[in-house]
Amino acid sequence: MSNRLTAILVGLAILFFLVYSSVFVVNERQQAIVVRFGQIQDVKTQPGLYFKLPFAFMDADRVQYIENRALRFDHDNIRVQVSGGKFYEVDAFVVYRITDARRFRETVSGDQLSAETRLRTRLDASLRRVYGLRGFESALSDARASMMQEVRDDLRPDAESLGISIVDVRIRRTDLTQEVSQQTFERMKSERLAEAELIRARGNEEGQRRRAIADRQVVELESDAQRQSEVLRGEGDAERNRIFGEAFQRDPAFFEFYRSMTAYTNALTGNGTTLVLSPDSTFFRYFNNINGTQPQGAAPAAPPAPATAPAQAPAN
Repeated sequence: MSNRLTAILVGLAILFFLVYSSVFVVNERQQAIVVRFGQIQDVKTQPGLYFKLPFAFMDADRVQYIENRALRFDHDNIRVQVSGGKFYEVDAFVVYRITDARRFRETVSGDQLSAETRLRTRLDASLRRVYGLRGFESALSDARASMMQEVRDDLRPDAESLGISIVDVRIRRTDLTQEVSQQTFERMKSERLAEAELIRARGNEEGQRRRAIADRQVVELESDAQRQSEVLRGEGDAERNRIFGEAFQRDPAFFEFYRSMTAYTNALTGNGTTLVLSPDSTFFRYFNNINGTQPQGAAPAAPPAPATAPAQAPAN
């Protein structure tokens, strides 16, 4: 009885081992290649549970798993030369997917690292070619997108020969090398200094132009003000003469009296001037008579004359 139980257990263990050796699972992120004696027997691209021959010894049915998702590899510090002859450093990366597992196995034995090495070499050559046809400014302008598309199109034929589909190519960085960076800095510095001098010269020119306009406007304003003042002064003199004429016509005696009082005020102010006049002169007629008439028989005196020295009494 015990021998039969032992035989059953051994049989079950052997059956379980055979079943376990014959089953493999493919998840949604993988592809599976079934290889029998070095030849591809089958390719499983859909997730699920699959069977194969048991025992993978002596190169019998072996399962090789291949990625079934988007993959990426980076290629940094690529030294490229642009059309101007200067060198720059470029960082880029490639996004790809293994779409033909059978060809991928046949070309690179399913080795992802080997496939990326071959694509990296092709990427390096394509970037050098694309940058060599353009200037550095293109990588910083709208032409950057077309440059990446061109590199991607260059990679696709080689990638398809490996069973790989190129999803996208991106340029992450385009930078100056150390020596070019210093040269570019000096050039940009010189350009900025020249631009500053140009702006300063234009500012001085504009300042001089505006000062000249302001000076001309000052002269014009002063001339116009002088002209207006002369016109107003003439109008004032004319108005004064008119008023004097009207006053004389209304009362000539009062007007003569007012004029004499004004003459006394202007002539007899304390300015150090000495006048030698006769008391009976016409100039002093209002001192002797309020009506300004002279006594009968008095001869009119000569008009007053200014003197620069005080009058002296005659000697005895």
